[in-house]
Amino acid sequence: MTPEQKARVSIDALLVAAGWHVCHMADANIHAARGVAIREFPLNAGFGFADYLLYIDGKAAGVIEAKKQGTTLTGVEVQSARYAQGLPNTLPAWVRPLPFSFESTGIETHFTQGLDPQPRARSVFAFHRPETLAAWLKELPARGWESSTALHTGSATPAAAHEFSPEFATTNEAVQAGSASTATFLGRMQWLPPLKEEGLWPAQVIAIRNLENSLKANKPRALIQMATGSGKTYTAISFIYRLIKFAGARRVLFLVDRGNLGRQAKKEFDQYTSPYNNFKVGEEYIVQHLQSNQFDATARVTDREGQGQVIVLENEEPDDALEQRLLFTEFVGAGEAEGRAGFFPMGQ
Repeated sequence: MTPEQKARVSIDALLVAAGWHVCHMADANIHAARGVAIREFPLNAGFGFADYLLYIDGKAAGVIEAKKQGTTLTGVEVQSARYAQGLPNTLPAWVRPLPFSFESTGIETHFTQGLDPQPRARSVFAFHRPETLAAWLKELPARGWESSTALHTGSATPAAAHEFSPEFATTNEAVQAGSASTATFLGRMQWLPPLKEEGLWPAQVIAIRNLENSLKANKPRALIQMATGSGKTYTAISFIYRLIKFAGARRVLFLVDRGNLGRQAKKEFDQYTSPYNNFKVGEEYIVQHLQSNQFDATARVTDREGQGQVIVLENEEPDDALEQRLLFTEFVGAGEAEGRAGFFPMGQ
């Protein structure tokens, strides 16, 4: 078996594990499952073959470019983007070019979300499930886009009015513009309403604005550094609320380094009053204080002790010795004079 064949065996297994039906072109049935991955799919003349063409609910939605193990995937997204533009016009597609592009060796996988204002490849742990991609596609404006390179250049052609969910229906300019870029979290970030500064200290205003500007610039990680007593928790609650309500963030994991801080954070979340509608966060969204390894699937915010979260991710019961060791590591790593809040989004 060649290195390329070994990679495809691994990719097939990853796709099946993510809920995809994998088949050859000769026996393909695009309605065999919600998500169908067809190997070696012929494209328009001059575009060659897509290693995998992804169908969702009977319409083409993406491509996968397979590479042998050990190949550096950086830069391969250019090749995938070309395949995404080569689908024959006679075949049904959600939008053109196809919005989702993957590059994978079976060990490492990169993904480009073509619906973002400025798409870029990023590393992912696994292929997205069909229902996840389908949910993003349902956020598209009613008419979609004209056939163009907009999806891979960041210049989107305005389309029909976007069907916003109630959480961010008040994002004024975006509703009128009906911009195609509002189909994703990063797209909606561009249309956040102005920050209401009442009740915020100057340092909090600066922190929130800088974080939002960082996210708008498609920077997936940020570090907010504020002095002790400067209102870090209130700052975090303020921007988390805006990300959920106006940018459509699905879930937020709020980590603290001590258990009592988690209980305190839950209380502050529940008591926070929105400056936009006078509802408390606990009245609009479910906030969970996680004390076991069971997440509430309906919770928009979950707070948890950081060291305990390691156990939860492994789906194991806490071990006292491990808890103490991790707690010690957290304690000696924490600054006494100032606090830090890291923001590390893992996806939509």
